[in-house]
Amino acid sequence: MRITLLSLLLLCLAAATPARAELHITRDHGGYVEEYKAKYKRVREKGERVIIDGICNSACTLVLGIVPMNKICVTPRASLGFHQAYYDKAFTFGIKVTSSEGTSDLMSYYPDTVKDWIRRNGGLTTDMKKIKNGVELWKIIDPCPEEW
Repeated sequence: MRITLLSLLLLCLAAATPARAELHITRDHGGYVEEYKAKYKRVREKGERVIIDGICNSACTLVLGIVPMNKICVTPRASLGFHQAYYDKAFTFGIKVTSSEGTSDLMSYYPDTVKDWIRRNGGLTTDMKKIKNGVELWKIIDPCPEEW
């Protein structure tokens, strides 16, 4: 294999350029809490940025308590949705059975700004409570800068 000066220069340039690791959330309706905790811990450990560019509901919102807030931003399409934790309906014969322990666990991860919004809006219930893009959301998460 022959290495040219140009290929060596390009290799050095690629090695010196920092990677722009980003997680784009565009349509995430949630899922198993423990899976999201593990996912977002990996994102935090890698120092990745998170761009919420659409729906982030249920367990997806754990990102707000696991990834540093200065690594998260929202676009004009962003929305967040919160509700009480419940058991997998596959194991409860299709009935939504809430978990007070799971709900307390979720709340323990959220920053105070999120907890305050939830309290002001009647606390977590079985119904989804949404924050759409705008002033209310920007009080919690900064809008994305143009370069993101």
